Amino acid sequence: MLKKFFQAFRPSETPALPDPDAELALGALLVRVAQSDRAYLVEEISLIDRILARLYQHNAIEAAKVRATCEKLHMAAPETDTFGRLIRETTGLEERLAALDALWEVVLADGNEHEGEIRIVEDAYKAMGLSHADNEAARTRARSKLAAQAENT
Repeated sequence: MLKKFFQAFRPSETPALPDPDAELALGALLVRVAQSDRAYLVEEISLIDRILARLYQHNAIEAAKVRATCEKLHMAAPETDTFGRLIRETTGLEERLAALDALWEVVLADGNEHEGEIRIVEDAYKAMGLSHADNEAARTRARSKLAAQAENT
C-alpha cells in the first residue's frame, strides 16, 4: 500500500537523456573513472567540475549541471570505447589529448591508481585513437600538475 502511495508522487517516465556529444562523453568517462573504485569522493566531483569548466568554458553552476547529466549518462551508458570513439570522431588531436590528461587527473586525484581506473583509461585512449606514448605522456603531465598544485597549497 505504501509502495503505491509513493509511486503516485513519482513521474511515470524518467526524462530522456540527451544524445552525448564529445563534452558529455568525456564527462561520463570522468565520472566512470571516479566511481570505478567505488569511492566517489567530493574531491573527485569538484575536480570533474573544474575540468569541465576549464575545457568547455562553463561557470561553476553550468559545470555542475553538466556533471550531473554525465552521472546519469554513465549509469545508462554504453561501453567506455563507445564514448572514446565519439570523442575521436568529433574532436581534433589537441582536444583528445586534453581529454586524456583530464582522465589521468581524475585517476590521480585520490593519490591512488586503482586497477579499474587504469583499465577504463586504457580502453578510452585506444578508442580515442591515441597511442601508448600519448597515454604515458598524459599520465606524466597529470602527475606533474598535481605535484605543482600540492606545492602551492
